[in-house]
Amino acid sequence: MKTNVFSIASAARFATRVGTYFKTRDFILHDGRNLKRFRIGAKAQAVAASVAGVTMCFSAYGVAQAAVGAATMTGIVAAPQSPEIKVAQMRLSVARLQRDIATIRAAAEAHAVRVDQRQALLVAAVGGKADVALLSQPTPIVDAKADAVAADVVAPLKKIEAQQLAAASDVRRLVDRRLDRTVAHVRSLGLSPERLVKRQRVAMGGPFEAASSSAAEADLRADTQFRSLFMTWKKLDTLQQGVIAIPSAQPVEHLAYTSNYGIRSDPFRGTAAMHAGVDIPGPMGTPVYATADGVVDRAECAGGYGNLVELDHGKGIQTRYGHLSKILVEAGTHVHRGQLIALLGSTGRSTGPHLHYEVRIDGHAVNPVPFLQTADYLVAAQDKSIHAIPVSVGGPAAADAAD
Repeated sequence: MKTNVFSIASAARFATRVGTYFKTRDFILHDGRNLKRFRIGAKAQAVAASVAGVTMCFSAYGVAQAAVGAATMTGIVAAPQSPEIKVAQMRLSVARLQRDIATIRAAAEAHAVRVDQRQALLVAAVGGKADVALLSQPTPIVDAKADAVAADVVAPLKKIEAQQLAAASDVRRLVDRRLDRTVAHVRSLGLSPERLVKRQRVAMGGPFEAASSSAAEADLRADTQFRSLFMTWKKLDTLQQGVIAIPSAQPVEHLAYTSNYGIRSDPFRGTAAMHAGVDIPGPMGTPVYATADGVVDRAECAGGYGNLVELDHGKGIQTRYGHLSKILVEAGTHVHRGQLIALLGSTGRSTGPHLHYEVRIDGHAVNPVPFLQTADYLVAAQDKSIHAIPVSVGGPAAADAAD
């Protein structure tokens, strides 16, 4: 009861206070000729004030709604969304995340493959076993944009690539020195390196696209350096494979020489004659070995050679083994360096058991001594008494040697 009395009294006081603001007011206006007097009562003022207040409230509400709409459009304030819209936005976010993950995975795989390929090349160039399958694969292209997305993931791989690049220049110098030594060795045998290595023209092309960033330029320089290392190593590897065709192993276990290559006194006629090989003495039945990989061209009795084995080593290089007591291979078969192919004998035009050994290039006999530069040969070459004692010599006559 007291509460109601208090509320009524408070309302009465508020009405009385408001009423003091709205009193009857007189206004005088001059229209240029006459004076006019207007009177506005308290009630009229109160009604006008109420209408103005309501109008201001509606205006404020409109302004507030417009501000909220603008904020929603700019993303400052999120607009209320339906569950369907929320699910669609979640799907878009998941799709973007999946694309980023796929990009990161592709960039990491490209860097990993490149690291493996470059490491395989460094190992092969230094002297290890070459992973031909890995080296023959195309080098993956690393996209700069993908690299930026995967920067944190590929950072350790890029560090390894930088270390490989630093090692590449040292390895390149090592390969160059080995290539120079191999070329010098081949030339010392009277052979041209071009005989053992086929010249291959490197095919290149494609539209010109300038590097788009300093990172792309650095990546291109690194790729060029490793490509240059690969080409040098491939040249060395091919030359070394060709060297396999060069006779270098000993045809018998113990080397000695009773007659050298060149002009000599024919053991049967006593006149000057060309000796197309070297005579290596030994007991009857001494094992005779192939001095390089090759294919048996001939395995037969051949005039002054007696029982003869002729091997074709490719690259225009052949070896002949004459005066054999027994032939252990057949024509057309493949043999390997160091393989037993025959037994030493004295068949054909021979004065006693020995092996007549020849090296031929493009069908022409050359001095086989440079191909047999071993310690045994040097000792035998320094023995001045070699021609002062009876020796076993022989070989085909000039007509036979021309065969």
